[in-house]
Order: sequence, then C-alpha cells, then structure tokens
Amino acid sequence: MRDRQATRKKILDAVGSLLAAEGFRNFGINAVARQAQVDKVLIYRYFGGMPDLLRAYAKAGTYWPTIEEVVGGDPELLRGMPLPETVATLLRNFARAIRRRPVTLEILAWETIERNELAKVLEKVREDFTKNLSRMFVAGENVKDSELVAIVSLLTAGINYLAVRSRKVGRYGDVNIRSEEGWHRLESAIVTICERCLGSRKAA
Repeated sequence: MRDRQATRKKILDAVGSLLAAEGFRNFGINAVARQAQVDKVLIYRYFGGMPDLLRAYAKAGTYWPTIEEVVGGDPELLRGMPLPETVATLLRNFARAIRRRPVTLEILAWETIERNELAKVLEKVREDFTKNLSRMFVAGENVKDSELVAIVSLLTAGINYLAVRSRKVGRYGDVNIRSEEGWHRLESAIVTICERCLGSRKAA
C-alpha cells in the first residue's frame, strides 16, 4: 500500500511539473511516465486515462486551494458574519492560498495561451470549487443575484491575474505584487469593495 501511494504521488507530482514547465501542448501519458520514471501501464491502472489523471491531480489539494483552506478554521463563524465580511474573508484566504502555489500559477499562465480539452478538465474542477463554496456561504436567492456573482468573479479574476503576473513582474501600477506589503494593500482594497458593493445584501 505504501508503494502504491508513493507511486501515485510521484505520478501526480510529475503532472504538475510537466504542466508548469511545458503547458498542455505536448502533455500526455508517455510524457508523464517519463517524468515520473514509471511504466505508463501504472498510470492507466491507478488513474484510468488522461482526464481522470488530471482530475486526480486537481483534487489532490496541491493544485487548487481546498474548501477548508479558504474557509479557515471555523465555518460557523464565517456564516455569522455580515455578507461583505464573509466574502472579503474568503477572497483574502483564497489570495493567500493561490500565492502559495507557484506550480499552479505557472499552469494558469499556460492556460491563457493554450486551450484544449485537457485544460477544460482543470477549469471544471475550479468551477466546482466555486459552486461548492457559494452553496456553503451564500445560499438561497443571493446565489442567483447576478451582480453579486459578477463582483465576486471580477475580484477572483483580479487575484488570479495579479498572482500570475507576479511570477515575472514585480509591480502593477504602484503596487509591489511580489511583496507582502503590496498584497496587504490589495486585501484592504478587497474589503473596501465588498463593504461598498455588498453592504446592502444579507447572507442567507
């Protein structure tokens, strides 16, 4: 069992390394097998095929933040907060979690220039994450509030873009996006936006 778990981890690590370094263009079972130094038969045995392998990688907790990571230690405490504070806290935790994943930032950068069926597998995992998080904290009619959804989408997209950009560029405007001080400024801005845009709404 330990050998099986070690081999699975080696294969999943190889997936992340390959995607970060080369993107999706030459990505396949043979490339993953070479990177992991395993027989490709093991990949099929443990994961089925390429889509299932990508799903397993995406759900392993190293690619995308987990619900627990973004929620923090006390979901009930978050549910008791006003909606602007809840949303701002989740976005702040998400920003910190995504910045701790340099491999993920490389993969997201590749996705902006390469679109194929494999990229859509990872995209679906991210969409499911967002839906599950919304169901936990913004239930009922508010989920259907198109303006609320648009505001959260815009802020999430901004976090992703600035985190990806920070791989190569130190500043965006006058904000140092490679420094903690710069990201504290951005987090403060997120709080302000949530308070002003969501202040009249109530969490379900």
